[in-house]
Amino acid sequence: MTHDNDQIASTERLSISRLSVADAGFILKLLNEPSFIQFIGDREVRTEDDARKYLAEGPLNSYEKNGFGLFRVSSVGTHDPLGICGLVKRNELPHPDLGFAFLQTRWSNGYALESSRAVLQYAASELDFLRVIAIVNADNLASIRLLNKLGFNFEKMVRMTGETEDICQYTIALQGDCR
Repeated sequence: MTHDNDQIASTERLSISRLSVADAGFILKLLNEPSFIQFIGDREVRTEDDARKYLAEGPLNSYEKNGFGLFRVSSVGTHDPLGICGLVKRNELPHPDLGFAFLQTRWSNGYALESSRAVLQYAASELDFLRVIAIVNADNLASIRLLNKLGFNFEKMVRMTGETEDICQYTIALQGDCR
């Protein structure tokens, strides 16, 4: 369970906060969802120890190094974890990129759109980001529709380090003229 001081944003229905090692069980479940493996990749997280290592080396390290990362999205009413949404800084991309993944049982409730809007607002107002990127597989039509709803525009195809397939890169300007 995260503490209130770890919250970075909230909406009427959602609390968006920093992940902690206490989220290992939830992360284990999320990272092994078939859709996560298909569209994001197999992170080879098979045990809670693997999940704690993933959290330490990924989101927790990113908070320390960058001041942001992937965040836990929870229901305001029940505090149940629904998914993750946040910003990732990748060496091969010029700007942080928006990432999100939700438990399949929580799909089609608008949580990804709602949390993404809150994270983008946080990126603009608290982090002073001018631009955010999103990368997505060309066959992930649901995520592409979501990016379009958020105002992202297709920019180009890119190939990430170590990958054999190109993926779509979208971008959104958060403040002013960012060309």
